[in-house]
Amino acid sequence: MTREDPAIAWLSAHELLENYRSRKLSPVEVTRAVLQRAERSQSLLNAFCVLDPEAALASAKGSEDRWQRGEPQGLLDGVPVSVKDIVLTRGWPTRRGSLTIPADQPWLEDGPCVARLREHGAVVFGKTTTPEFAVGPITRSPLTGVTRNPWNPEMTPGGSSGGAGAQVAAGIGPLAVGTDAGGSIRIPASFCGVFGHKPSGGRVPAWPPTPYATFASIGPMTRTVADAARMLTVMSEPDPRDWTALPHDPVPYHEALERSLAGMRVAWSPTLGYARVDDEVVAICEQAVRAFAQLGARVETLPHVMDNPLPLIAKLRDAVSHFAFQSFGEDKLAVMDPKVVQMIRETRRVNSVTDFLAVETERAKFGARMNLFHRDYPLLLTPAVAVAPFSADLGAPPGYDGQNEWWPFTVPFNFTRQPAASVPCGFTRAGLPVGLQIVGPMHSDLLVMQAARAFERARPWAHLRPAALDTSA
Repeated sequence: MTREDPAIAWLSAHELLENYRSRKLSPVEVTRAVLQRAERSQSLLNAFCVLDPEAALASAKGSEDRWQRGEPQGLLDGVPVSVKDIVLTRGWPTRRGSLTIPADQPWLEDGPCVARLREHGAVVFGKTTTPEFAVGPITRSPLTGVTRNPWNPEMTPGGSSGGAGAQVAAGIGPLAVGTDAGGSIRIPASFCGVFGHKPSGGRVPAWPPTPYATFASIGPMTRTVADAARMLTVMSEPDPRDWTALPHDPVPYHEALERSLAGMRVAWSPTLGYARVDDEVVAICEQAVRAFAQLGARVETLPHVMDNPLPLIAKLRDAVSHFAFQSFGEDKLAVMDPKVVQMIRETRRVNSVTDFLAVETERAKFGARMNLFHRDYPLLLTPAVAVAPFSADLGAPPGYDGQNEWWPFTVPFNFTRQPAASVPCGFTRAGLPVGLQIVGPMHSDLLVMQAARAFERARPWAHLRPAALDTSA
């Protein structure tokens, strides 16, 4: 392979490391190929808000020198990775998709996950797009405009980690850092046909603190489960800045993926008891669920898992959003996304500490019910999203205008802080990806990844690639 060969940019992290070890490829060669593909994609997909060839190639050269000495550094030496424009990245602006954050200021600090990735030799080559302040399940903002789906650029990649999903799906390197406070990893993973894992709350340390911290997780978006597991092994290493993080789990996720599902009791719920789901999406997911039965799991269909928690979750998120944006004056609101401004204005009616604590009490009860549920069913399967990808020009799919109405499956598990992943499970008649969500008990990230790996073995997807970028040149 040469650096002009687009096959380089499609290689998994595992394949890249094997090629570095055998000296068939170098990190500089790979980074050049990834940057070329990223730059060529911008007019079509608009997945990046920062690309820094100089810094990326300097990092790759350091990796190349280490491999030539036979002294690779950590688990990802020389592997290209992007970072969502929500996570601090030293030397580059983190503007969170907003014109309200000036780029011209010191950017001196890496967020914990970026620091860990650098320590393991990863080549951070760019930052991916997000809606303003990661608010919303589609990716467009006043700062960066509209991001598009590689499977059909007329369609949205979802959000808020839409740039990351589009990047990975388009074969622009194997790894991307996403964030998820309501589905922001799993929605674009589903819409883009890639793997996305939302870790248990606190599994990956975060900094700086945010009012959304009890909802949010930082996690991997990749084309293979093994690559995501390797990323999680790295990103979950401890960082003293996050005093709310879980105790470090020393299990190397990427080395512990193989597990039999034989005899495991698995719940499949097409609606959770309240969701309205597109018929084609349900049919595709039902077919995928059969793979778990074929793997020996005892799959049971449950029409009702929970009463609709979305109104309760909305109350808590409104209270948090009111606090987060209370200092924003009219000067900032004037340059912001009108949808975000509308949300801010609506939440300014929320100011009762009593109401907030009442919702937190109900949240505790809801979490306890899910803990009890998982005593009987270690795994819960649902559609990842209620619909297939829709037009990038729309704010919601036709007929789904209510809050969370077309993404009702993801946000409950931010509320409970449970680990959940979206695995690619099929395509619509229009050729658009659909994801299946795998949910596990709190702290059981390894179990969710093991189940995803078992499904990946049964129904592999990494060989399926969109043609949009390669046919647009």
